[in-house]
Amino acid sequence: MLKLLCFRDHVKWSEEEKEKARQKADDNSSLRIPLEEQGKYDIDACKYWDSFYEMHQDKFFKDRKWLFLEFPELLPLGLGSGATEERPCGLRAPCPEPGVSGREKEMGQQRQHAPSHQHIDPLTSDCQQPSSFPGEHATFRILEVGCGAGNSVYPIVSSIKNTGAFLYCCDFSPRAVQLVKDHPDYDQTVCHAFVQDVCDEVGSFPFPPLSLDVILLVFVLSSIHPERVQGVVTRLSQFLKPGGILLFRDYGRYDLSQLRFKKGRCLSENFYSRGDGTCVYFFTKDEVRSLFSSAGLEEIQNLEDRRLQVNRGKKVVMRRVWMQSKFKKPQPLAPPS
Repeated sequence: MLKLLCFRDHVKWSEEEKEKARQKADDNSSLRIPLEEQGKYDIDACKYWDSFYEMHQDKFFKDRKWLFLEFPELLPLGLGSGATEERPCGLRAPCPEPGVSGREKEMGQQRQHAPSHQHIDPLTSDCQQPSSFPGEHATFRILEVGCGAGNSVYPIVSSIKNTGAFLYCCDFSPRAVQLVKDHPDYDQTVCHAFVQDVCDEVGSFPFPPLSLDVILLVFVLSSIHPERVQGVVTRLSQFLKPGGILLFRDYGRYDLSQLRFKKGRCLSENFYSRGDGTCVYFFTKDEVRSLFSSAGLEEIQNLEDRRLQVNRGKKVVMRRVWMQSKFKKPQPLAPPS
């Protein structure tokens, strides 16, 4: 495994560096996966993610203990350092864990299959409104989408015990969810793990609309086909309470991992398939703002985190780009007096 050193945060790129990155991305996307082959990444997506977890189990990523430094909103009021405080991105969070053979594959769980064109509004659909549900008596509810093997789950669970809070966590991969449930720290009194394809518009969730205080999306939306992402964000936002917050961290445009792709791995503009069949998209600030604003959420934070890393042995410079954002569901307007 390469030994990396993070030695500079919030690095500004020169125009020459930006143009070089753009040209590299244009070059590696010039030869795309044939359309007739792209369907397998939709149809077999669950198989790809289950194979990933079958191979790596829970050994691929480290627990994200940095979550509370970047996202204090995950803690109930009184335990964090301000639920809507705007905090600079990237000053404390560690670099993502390097992946197998030096490639990172931050987890998301969704397959990129075409959803039904019929939209089911969870605010009106009977199947979306359980009369009794796990965590119904909780005073603070969190949903993590794309929980993987639980690298965010267990730092959260250990921090919210005996606070009246409850965590829901879901993943597209049944194998991933089983890994979470098999963990010795899994506690059904504060956590409920379940299999969920959030691209499926008719699938039901184990909690009603307007019931969540926080939704956490960490390296998840990048795994969804870009044409599906808006629908996913819009649907998830309907489960937030007024004043609830959505926390987002994911890959940014021209990140090192995008520039490392070889020709022939591109599915569409800035969207690629890895060698194991999992997929990844690279966002810009404007795209992130549009996604969440179009879902009716108000921007609190929307930052581009640029970092410089170096291989200590080879002194190879590596430029990382991540997006970090916070969007809030507005309070309903008071009726005129």
